Amino acid sequence: MERPARGRAKKTGLPAGALMHTGERKSGDVRIDLMEYNVASLHERQLSGLDACLSFRHRETITWLNVDGLHDAELMGKIGSCFSLHPLVLEDVLSTDQRPKYEDYDEYLYIVVRMLRYDADVMKAKAEQVSIILSQNYVLTFQEGFAGDVFEPVRTRLREDKGRLRKMGADYLAYSLLDTIVDNYFIVLDQIGERIELLENELVTNPTRKTLRMIHTLRGDALFLRRAVWPLREVINSFTRGDSPFITDATRLYLKDVYDHTIHAIDTLETYREILSGMLDIYLSSMSNRLNEVMKVLTIIATIFMPLTFLAGVYGMNFKHMPELAWQWSYPALWLIMIAIAGTMLIIFRRKKWI
Repeated sequence: MERPARGRAKKTGLPAGALMHTGERKSGDVRIDLMEYNVASLHERQLSGLDACLSFRHRETITWLNVDGLHDAELMGKIGSCFSLHPLVLEDVLSTDQRPKYEDYDEYLYIVVRMLRYDADVMKAKAEQVSIILSQNYVLTFQEGFAGDVFEPVRTRLREDKGRLRKMGADYLAYSLLDTIVDNYFIVLDQIGERIELLENELVTNPTRKTLRMIHTLRGDALFLRRAVWPLREVINSFTRGDSPFITDATRLYLKDVYDHTIHAIDTLETYREILSGMLDIYLSSMSNRLNEVMKVLTIIATIFMPLTFLAGVYGMNFKHMPELAWQWSYPALWLIMIAIAGTMLIIFRRKKWI
């Protein structure tokens, strides 16, 4: 489970709107990808920077500007100036531990969501903050840019002119990005579900301390995912029910479908959490039963040896006058008696189904 970013402590004492990246540091240059399109054409290129303000807001095409990497605060300030973004929005974009939220700034809409992925190498769920800004004819997306994104299907549809994406406005592009992020949740949930199934089989056959560690790890992942997915329900609901002029009625219908997918993801996640809680109880019960079985075997062994120990103790005393010691068959007789006692006790225990 990822820990919340601790960089906010560095902002103590700074004024509101101060630009400081509080997430994990990333080396390398910031990548800026630009896609401009309409029904007839598509232009795609990678920008080296924003030395001069680009007049995206006044073009007749739909513009999608995607920024990978948030560690360059100066560049972020230039982007904010270019699109007249509020300083508090830029501050939230650079603070990568934001809770999913939706805000209406009149001239644009600001949305924060969590993009999830599953790291198979370390078998943990990870999240990356994605900030989406929607206006009349442009969409801005800001990512931390650590392991790519899930937007490639959207780019492919734009390039190949599939579906209605290039025929609709910027609001439909924002919907497509949200829909892709939410659909990717199910990929992560399926991978966690497969691990839960494997863990259930191990729990039934041979639970070990490793099993307990895996249960705790999966419970941590489920809690981590819940924090990322649960607030998104209200974000999509606000996005759908808002009266912003940037969202058309046609797009609101599609946003309702994203809302349904979000509810489905939350229900699946809650089901996994209940299963994991039950698995922890099963593990504790299994360990308790195993301990009881061990104690039962040890108790039976101790019970069998009690009379045998008594006989061995009696005839192990160094008294001079013990009649049995002078008898020729005393030693084998004692063995026969001890074996008979042990055999009789085993038969009794088996009849009572104690063993």
